[in-house]
Amino acid sequence: MNSLLLSIPDGFVLFGHKIYFYGITSALSYLMGVVFTVIFAKKRGLKFEDILTLACYVIPFAIIGARLYYVLFKLDSYKNFIDIFKIWEGGLGFYGGLIGGALGLLLGCIIHKKNIFAVADIIAPSLILAQALGRWGNFFNQEAYGYAVTNPSLQWFPFAVYIDDASSWHLATFFYESLWNFVSFGILAFMLCKIKFKDNCIIFASYLVLYGLGRVWIEGLRTDSLYLGSIRISQLLSILFIIGGLSYIIYCIIKNRKKKDTTEKIIEIIKKEL
Repeated sequence: MNSLLLSIPDGFVLFGHKIYFYGITSALSYLMGVVFTVIFAKKRGLKFEDILTLACYVIPFAIIGARLYYVLFKLDSYKNFIDIFKIWEGGLGFYGGLIGGALGLLLGCIIHKKNIFAVADIIAPSLILAQALGRWGNFFNQEAYGYAVTNPSLQWFPFAVYIDDASSWHLATFFYESLWNFVSFGILAFMLCKIKFKDNCIIFASYLVLYGLGRVWIEGLRTDSLYLGSIRISQLLSILFIIGGLSYIIYCIIKNRKKKDTTEKIIEIIKKEL
């Protein structure tokens, strides 16, 4: 099996045009995200048409945001303005895509008068599933890998992956994140199906915590991180997401408990009056 991974093709030629596996994987991940969002939509009373309409806002904003995020931290690598638009060659920053997609979602919900908290909850499991699939685009592009693996006994996939340009084996961090995201998808999908209270965005908050935990660890193993000085940007944002997500979940739990206590007191008062 390892011998097959020593020369990973990045695409194929169709009718004289190069088709990149990275682009195919990215397209499939977006499609998968939309499909599962439609499936989960019934959990929050949304229709098929609602999801497709919102997707028209989210996807373009997410792509633009992901590209801008990457380019802004790699300006020295883009001496030719046209190269900025060549996203099929790689270079998309997830957190930029998340921020861009969130702006697109907010705009779509405002225009079409949808509850953004309800929509965010059903998008969360689909989003992390799309990320899990999308990470395999890094496999074909031979990017998002980790430190060199020099021990021959550890040079096997999926623990490590062979990188042609470096002529050496490296930690397959793209695979670690993909696996983490698949597991997180299962957790979030279960929560979406089992949690009864709606419109409080607790599923999305849980997504921030789960994804942040995985990314803050895996990012520390990578060799191609985007930096702000000596700080890995993705690790910093991951920590902020974890803190923000946990804070919101705790807030919801306290608020729900107070509401429950208040309801019980009212019932007791009514009983005494009767």
